[in-house]
Parts: sequence; structure tokens; C-alpha cells
Amino acid sequence: MTLTANWSYPNAIRFGAGRINELPDACAAAGIKKPLLVTDKGLAPLPITAQALDIMEAAGLGRGIFSEVDPNPTEVNLDAGLEVYRAGGHDGVIAFGGGSGLDLGKMVAFMAGQTRPVWDFEDVGDWWTRADSDAIAPIIAVPTTAGTGSEVGRASVLTNSETHEKKIIFHPKVLPTVVIADPELTVGMPPMITAGTGMDAFAHCLEAFCSPHFHPMSQGIALEGLRLVKEYLPRAYKDGTDIEARGQMMAAAAMGAVAFQKGLGAIHALSHPIGAMYNTHHGTTNAVVMQPVLQYNRDAIEERIERAAAYLGIEGGFDGFYAFVGELNNSLGIPANLTELGVTDPDKEAIIKGALADPSTGGNPVEMTEDNTRALLDACF
Repeated sequence: MTLTANWSYPNAIRFGAGRINELPDACAAAGIKKPLLVTDKGLAPLPITAQALDIMEAAGLGRGIFSEVDPNPTEVNLDAGLEVYRAGGHDGVIAFGGGSGLDLGKMVAFMAGQTRPVWDFEDVGDWWTRADSDAIAPIIAVPTTAGTGSEVGRASVLTNSETHEKKIIFHPKVLPTVVIADPELTVGMPPMITAGTGMDAFAHCLEAFCSPHFHPMSQGIALEGLRLVKEYLPRAYKDGTDIEARGQMMAAAAMGAVAFQKGLGAIHALSHPIGAMYNTHHGTTNAVVMQPVLQYNRDAIEERIERAAAYLGIEGGFDGFYAFVGELNNSLGIPANLTELGVTDPDKEAIIKGALADPSTGGNPVEMTEDNTRALLDACF
């Protein structure tokens, strides 16, 4: 089976090996003549980034780049990116990379023409209507990992550098105009990042599947996304050049992000404040807290997980699925708990406060309270 396709769900996605060469055509489709490529510090010096810049330059699009992006991007990174965008006279953004590069690139395009501070557009009620929609620049998204699925999302996660809180900034027009999903760009991902980003996709699918909200479309997408990660993440981890596994994981990542329109839950409610305070890798943190959260939600999700386990070919119902998650984490070299992850002197009260304030709590199957969240957090150490 050839893993090449054009999808228009939820945006225009050009999926397949080698399709990075279509970058100029994608820019033309989005009406971009002078793009700024936004990526992170780690990706900037790599061959795949040079390749993208060469393709841009050969097409007369220049080779504008901004790469001062931290693993957990902040408003400081955003301000620096906006300065480069405006000074260079750019008219659109190529968001290039994993979650951090994609999220910050989307925010540069979003904020380029706004006059209010970014925090005024947090995903609260209808705050997004405060933005000037006409001033949002077009976005091309080029994922280079297979985890966040930010390329098909209408929001970005931004860490407030002063309060160390992660905030979700939302607007419908933050959805990229065109996505180039080229699995060849993910071949150089180190095993550790392959594991962490892959488990991020798994967490998105799992939490969406367990969320109590009504959204049957997302439910189905989440279930098949779980299957793809189960089948292909071990292969991609074992052999980074397995292009079929890389492609299927790229699809699973996009599916997870589409599915979590149905909601996230306690996994993300914990990992957001932990990542903001201790700078841990987001997907890896999700993987570390996954088993404790499954146990925490057991009474509410047992029957649903039994159905998922049957579809995934996992025997033993809930207990079998729980054991599978532990075995998968172990096989991928994921730390066994938060202490092993490096969170050695935790401010548990601050984590609990952050978790309960996180919008992901609303999608958890069990109502999160101060007491039961404390017990959950203790179980993660």
C-alpha cells in the first residue's frame, strides 16, 4: 500500500514521502509570497531544515528563518519571533517542527496583526472573538515529529514565563491553511523523541476515547489512532528508517489531535503544569502519568476500555490494557515515574493547583478535586 494521499480533513493535508518538495505550491495555495520559517533551536541546524530553506529559496520565496524557540515555548519567544516577522516584511508563516515549532509558528502568524496581548485570547469562553480575524497571517504546517498533531489544531500551547503556567490560545483561523505531512522528515528523530512524541499521540487518542462528552466521530478516530500507535510505534522506535511505520505514526498524531476535540483529561491536566514548572518533555510526561490516571478513572472507564482492548487485540479487559501500557512504556525506555523523569523536589501543591485550573480537567471522566488529585499525583512518584 502506498502511503500517499491528499486529505481535506480538517484542513488540506498533503501526505506522503517526498512531499516537502511541494512547499512552494503550498505557499502559492495559501497566498504566501515571503514566508518566515519558524522552528526550534534543535532543528535549525539539521539537514531537513536546510532542505526546506533551499526549496523556498529556489522558488523565490527567500530563506527567512526564526529558531529561538524553547522546548516549552513562551511569550518571550513569541515577541522575538514577531519582531523578526515584522522586520522582514513577511506575509505568512511556515511552522516547521514538533509541537514547539508548530505552536509558536502558529502564534506568530496569529499575533502578527493583533494589538492586544496574547493572553487576552486564552481558550476561555468566547475570548477568541476579541481577535481581529482579518489580521491573521496564513500558515503552512510541516510536522517533523509524530506526536502533538498541532498541524491540524486551532490552538497553541504557550507557557507564561513569569507564572510558569501553560495557557491554550485558541482561534479558528489558527488552523493551518495547508499541511505537508512528509514522513521522510521524521526519519532522523532520535529514539527517545520518537517514543515521547508517539506516546503523546497515544495519550491524545486515549483521553479523547475516554472523555464523557458526546462526539462519535472523534470516538472512532481515537480508537483507530490507538491501534496505529500500538502497531507502528514499536517499529518506528526500533528502526527510525522504517518509512511505513513513520508514516502511520504521522497519521496517528494527526488523528489524536482531531480526536481530542472531544476532550482531554487528567493525563494532560497533570503534564501541563509539570512541564511548565520542571521543563519535562510533554509526551514523555504524558506516558509517565498514564497508568496512574487509568487507575484513577477506572470506575468510570472500565467498560469503555474493555471495548478498546478487544478492538486492539489485547486480552484481559481493563487489566490487560493497563498492563499493555506499562509494557509499551517499558519497551520504549519511558521513565517508570515522575522521580525517574527528573521531578525530584516537587511543589505538589503548585502542581495540584495548576492541574485543577487546566482546561483539560473538564474532559476527565471522574471529577477532579483537590483531594483525589493529590492522591493521583502521589501515585505518579
